[in-house]
Amino acid sequence: MGAAQQVRDAFEELYGTAPDGVWAAPGRVNLIGEHTDYNDGFVMPFALPHVATAAVARRTDGVLRLHSSDVEGGVVEFSLDALEPGTDHEWTAYPAGVVWALREAGHPVTGADVHLASTVPTGAGLSSSAALEVVIALALDDLFELGLQRWQLARLCQRAENVYVGAPTGIMDQTASACCEQGHALFLDTRDLSQKQIPFDLAAEGMRLLVVDTQVKHAHSGGEYGKRRAGCEKGAALLGVDALRDIPYDELDSALDRLGDEAEVRRLVRHVVTEDHRVERVVALLEAGDTRGIGPVLTEGHASLRDDFQVSCPELDLVVEAANAAGALGARMTGGGFGGSAIVLAEAADVDTIAKAVEEAFAAAGFKAPRVFEAVPSAGARRAD
Repeated sequence: MGAAQQVRDAFEELYGTAPDGVWAAPGRVNLIGEHTDYNDGFVMPFALPHVATAAVARRTDGVLRLHSSDVEGGVVEFSLDALEPGTDHEWTAYPAGVVWALREAGHPVTGADVHLASTVPTGAGLSSSAALEVVIALALDDLFELGLQRWQLARLCQRAENVYVGAPTGIMDQTASACCEQGHALFLDTRDLSQKQIPFDLAAEGMRLLVVDTQVKHAHSGGEYGKRRAGCEKGAALLGVDALRDIPYDELDSALDRLGDEAEVRRLVRHVVTEDHRVERVVALLEAGDTRGIGPVLTEGHASLRDDFQVSCPELDLVVEAANAAGALGARMTGGGFGGSAIVLAEAADVDTIAKAVEEAFAAAGFKAPRVFEAVPSAGARRAD
């Protein structure tokens, strides 16, 4: 039985009636472009085969009922009129926040019954929360015939996470979940939301991309993420630009000189400007057919995240070190950092050797065993039944 049918059956068992439909939205891996999205910069995610699946039925009485097969407990019920930012600190804040954001924007959502199940690993830096938000937004857009574009759904989901949940995330995760295409990475300009689908079919070229989930949990609404964002905004203000995206790569040295003794801000600025440049380099390499050439750029990006942005951790550093030593083409942490996952680009023939080397390195360091799986560029959010 497929995941959609399982979720549909569970909905019927819970609510005593069939849902109006089943939808799915994926998690994502960011190939390159980390902590650039809230600086109006460039990112390059692709969707995972792992999805949040939701069976949903319309209601007309102003009631929202939520249930997840992944969380202990029964159905949680809300009055739509009582939805308020900052009042919910449970998993339900993500779907409820989307309903709040839709209604805040004037869309006539009158209630819903929802049952969810997700295969996106939580706390692994793979956007499990964005998948949850986007699947709800897409379902409600369909059921209430709101006629929203995918980028508009992503914006509303970001607002739900920023304002309702209180996590200061950028627009990348939601856009990736809503807009990615199978066999492609999404080159996204987070300032104007212009998109370009870049072919990224690793299997056809004899390569694989591994995700190594370190099993170290991270929490975005924690203070460290917000601190980095505030530091970037300070840097932009000191340099007299709207966002760090506006500092040209070839003018980086003079910009850093102008920051004087602001050592921390200098590091943050250097990472963002060089990372935007790395995204452009990866796009150019992929479009030129040199997929293997992106490997060193990934590793370079990790060093910048580790040393300048300081969002790595010993486990992530060990993945990159062990994978590259075992013959990987390149590796880096992916996602917000402070734990989560790393990605490893490798020749298909070397995958088992590299995975074993990483696992052995973790065991030798006394770390919890990592979870290793292949990331295949997959389809974005869609109706699943």
